[in-house]
Parts: sequence; structure tokens; C-alpha cells
Amino acid sequence: MTNESEFGSRFERVFVGFLAVATAALLVYLAVQGPLFLGAIRYKTHPLILNQLLGQDAVNLLLLSTLSLAGGVLLWLRRPLAKYLLLATPLYLIYFVLSYTIGWEWSSPAYAGNSERYFFHFLFILVAALVVMLYSLSVFPKDRIARFSRKGLAVYSVLLVLFLLIFAAMWMKEVFEVMARGTTRAYDIAPTAFWMVRVFDLGFTIPLGLISVYLLWTRPASSFPVQFMFYGFFTTMVTAVVTMGAIMGFKHDPTFLWRDLIVFLVLGALVFAGFVYILRGFRPRS
Repeated sequence: MTNESEFGSRFERVFVGFLAVATAALLVYLAVQGPLFLGAIRYKTHPLILNQLLGQDAVNLLLLSTLSLAGGVLLWLRRPLAKYLLLATPLYLIYFVLSYTIGWEWSSPAYAGNSERYFFHFLFILVAALVVMLYSLSVFPKDRIARFSRKGLAVYSVLLVLFLLIFAAMWMKEVFEVMARGTTRAYDIAPTAFWMVRVFDLGFTIPLGLISVYLLWTRPASSFPVQFMFYGFFTTMVTAVVTMGAIMGFKHDPTFLWRDLIVFLVLGALVFAGFVYILRGFRPRS
């Protein structure tokens, strides 16, 4: 049995549930209106980038909208699972909105489109993700103890850090190429998207992964909500990236590289295994 205090005030529970359900509806709407189905939304970017949009829209339609909808409804019903579903989504949604707004070439005269007309749809999702994240962290279970064997944690930490560094090295190599030659793979067709992805991954995604490993060693029990939020982001994000890569390969995208897809597949396997490992390592204090 649960009581009202476990979910904050009645207003918070109802309002955050509404934001989650509305976010799910907008994700479905944007995916259907985009290039995946109707093509009513025309993004101002190079046509090759549409292969990546197809992958991300598919993940939004099938995964993120489901998590948001289920989280919102279960929150209204005061089910503990709602806290887990909702906390898994905000960081991904923030990344998604930034990539679809400032990440594409909205200001470039070289591309035509109408995606700026959907600005307030993206803005709503961004604000809703921020509110849902803060709410979920405040009500997330904190009565957990961490039980990780040092040997198992060491093996997992080394593997995750190794592939995070390989991931970082891939992006840094391309950044150095731009600095040295003024261009690199796919840079000329969408420079804003190039910098958006590299800045966010090198300055946010990869540091989050390294911080999560650090917290597992130094503050394992108290970091449970943060760990869950991180791994919710990692699993949804790597699912989207692998889906993008698969579509790029299927459509013979000239910017597709098997090297990148293999690295992301291995990294994804580590992330999913790590998510299971983290969840099994945290137990209720009682």
C-alpha cells in the first residue's frame, strides 16, 4: 500500500501526470507528422540527416511515448512503478529537443523547411521534461542499500570506462580533423548538427557515464536516484543511436560507418547489462 505523501502533494501528482501524458501525445504527433509517416514536418537540414530523424522518431513513437504515457497514468493511480518510468525519460527528452531545434540548420538559407512552426511543441516537451525530472528525483525511493562485489564492480567499471573513452576518441578525432582541415565526414552538409552532437556527447553524455562509475565506488547507496536517471538516459539514448545507425546502413547512407555502429552496439550491450546490474545491486534497506 502507498500513501499520498510518497508522491508529493495531490496537485504535484496530477500535474506531473498530465505533463507526462501530454508529452507522450506530442511525441506521437511529431513522429507521425514527420518524415517517418506523413512528411508534414520538413526539417531544415540535409536530406541525408533524415535517415537519423527516421530512427529517432521511431524510438520516440514506440519507446519514449510508451514510457511517458504509462508513467503518467500510473502516477495518477499512485503506483510506485511510475517513479521509475518517469525518471528514465527526462534527460533523453532534453537531448531530443535540443537536437531537433538548435541542432538542425534552422537559420541556414541553404535548406528549406517548416520545422520552426513546431517550436512550441518542442518547447513544451523540454519544459515538461525538466519538471518531471525534478519531481521524480524528489519522490524517488531513497531507502536503498548497495550490494556490489568489488570484483564484479571493477570488471564492469573498466569495460564501461574503456568503451566510453573509445566513443570519446571517435568524436575527438573528427573534431581535430575539422580544426586541422576545416571539414570531416558529413561536416559540410550539417555543421550545426555536427557540433551539437559532439558538444552534447563529449560534454554531457560521456561525463555522465564516468560520473556514474565514480558514484558507484564512492556513494553507491545515496546515488540510487541519480544512477537510475543516468541509466534511463543511457539505455534510451543508445537505443535511438543504434536505430539511427541501422536505418542509415539499410538506406546505404554514405556517412554510415560500420565502425561506429559496432562501437555503439557494444556500448549498448554494456549499458543494458549495467542497468540490470545496477538494479540488482540496490536493495530496500528493510
